Amino acid sequence: MPRYRLTIEYDGGPFVGWQRQKNGPSIQGALEDAIEKFSQSRVTVTGAGRTDAGVHALGQVAHFDLEREFPADKVREALNHFLRPAPVAVLDAAVAADDFHARFSATGRHYLFRILNRRAPPALDTGKVWHVQVALDAQAMHEAARQLLGSHDFTTFRAAECQARSPVK
Repeated sequence: MPRYRLTIEYDGGPFVGWQRQKNGPSIQGALEDAIEKFSQSRVTVTGAGRTDAGVHALGQVAHFDLEREFPADKVREALNHFLRPAPVAVLDAAVAADDFHARFSATGRHYLFRILNRRAPPALDTGKVWHVQVALDAQAMHEAARQLLGSHDFTTFRAAECQARSPVK
């Protein structure tokens, strides 16, 4: 049974988040529906992480298994075809090792937070920036951000069922 690794880009605006939910459309659900249309197989897509409603991704990694093998480029093209018009694109698809897991094989995660600091509202970046109209104190922000550098124990922020080996990040 081949395992496929996907790299996905999406605009999270119209979604309730990554995870399939009853209260609205999700990225996971859109991918699973597209895979079913293309392969006639209902599968579960596992993501490297779960994003909240309205959160976008430039390179989210996911995986799924199919009973039948297809060329990776055909998987990418078929999924992009069946994902339309949802704002989700499969940038890359590849056959992965059987033990590859999008979440547990991840070696890093990167986040980008953008602040638009001006009086005028965003015209092109609506929904993709935090619009702050008042002047910001960049020096104070820099000093505060320095507190985030280094290793920290996040025990108090862990869920009871957290699967991470250590709370130190």
